[in-house]
Amino acid sequence: MFGSNPVVSDVCAAVATAGIIFALLEFWKVTAKHGLDQKLNRKLVHISIGLVFMLCWPLFSSGHQGAILAALTPGVNIFRMLLLGLGIWKDEATVKSMSRFGDHRELLKGPLYYALTITLACAIYWRTSPIAIAAICNLCAGDGIADIVGRRFGRQKIPYNRDKSIAGSIAMALAGFIASVMFMYYFASFGYLRKSYEMILGFLVVSLASTLVESLPISTELDDNLTVTVTSILLGTLVF
Repeated sequence: MFGSNPVVSDVCAAVATAGIIFALLEFWKVTAKHGLDQKLNRKLVHISIGLVFMLCWPLFSSGHQGAILAALTPGVNIFRMLLLGLGIWKDEATVKSMSRFGDHRELLKGPLYYALTITLACAIYWRTSPIAIAAICNLCAGDGIADIVGRRFGRQKIPYNRDKSIAGSIAMALAGFIASVMFMYYFASFGYLRKSYEMILGFLVVSLASTLVESLPISTELDDNLTVTVTSILLGTLVF
């Protein structure tokens, strides 16, 4: 819209992106308020926010400026989670849509890690890096789908972790991998990166490793929003 002035263009893109994300959050607040299963609602928030945010990245200019301005949207959510989690700001609908048990202090763990992950992936790696794609897709699509599928079809538990199911882990690996490949093609269509079979193989390796780490008992203790992201970034640094 303002091609001759990239700063103004990026500010407009940031406003538009923030509007899209906060409208989506408001939608999930309404569904939580009107009786959608709380666990399902929370995971739909988990899946959709990061992926929709990443869809907005082409609105911004290339380079560091675009990355930083894009990162403002999830960056604002970091402070939002802190205010809500500490009880300074009261918003029961948001707490209900993002927490397991409706306790505002839960937002200081998983939801806060989630916002931190997406902010850092955007600001540091940006849309030219498959590491950003892998980290966000395995966190959002992979981990989110794993919980939904695991609750419904997860009768067969993983022997070394009875809190996780085989069905959930398979769903996580597939969802994280497929979402990663789809975003590779999406960003390649804008010329931000070059798609390749080697990159696809790298996404598969990262998704499988993230799934393995998520299935371990330690992931429950540390919060899988943190362990899945760290695994994706560390392994992604090696394979991409």
